[in-house]
Amino acid sequence: MTGTTRNPVLRVAPAAPVEAAAHFRASLAFHADVSDVAAALAAGGDSGFVVLDSRSTESWDQGHIPGAVHLPTALIPEQAPQLLDKTVPVVTYCWGPGCNGATRAALALAELGYQVKEMLGGFEYWVREGFEFETWQGRERRAPDPLTAPVAGDCGC
Repeated sequence: MTGTTRNPVLRVAPAAPVEAAAHFRASLAFHADVSDVAAALAAGGDSGFVVLDSRSTESWDQGHIPGAVHLPTALIPEQAPQLLDKTVPVVTYCWGPGCNGATRAALALAELGYQVKEMLGGFEYWVREGFEFETWQGRERRAPDPLTAPVAGDCGC
């Protein structure tokens, strides 16, 4: 199969369907996307999870998800027990896809015994998808970026 060895996509063959299903199932156990988090929070009532912003105070002040708990990653070991309930899953976020701060926060929480997911896209995609955010000056909302959010309705995924 000479053609596929030169093709960068198929240079390494896709996993068997059973292995792929296990991988993607596991991925969904570890990650939530911005739209799903926003929909769960907008539904009203108890979402069943708490959102945790793991960034610095300066970043938090620049903008954060309304209702999120602010707990910078470095402070998780000493402050998580006072701020979080181990029976309630935590969804971590940081700046965006180019930042692994939410991953480090999720690891720190998991090591302390919390159920945790990382929000893919972080604060960047929260804002880019047009969801309301909060700053020290109040609440804001920007128009959705048509390259990252559907113009009308949902993306259908």
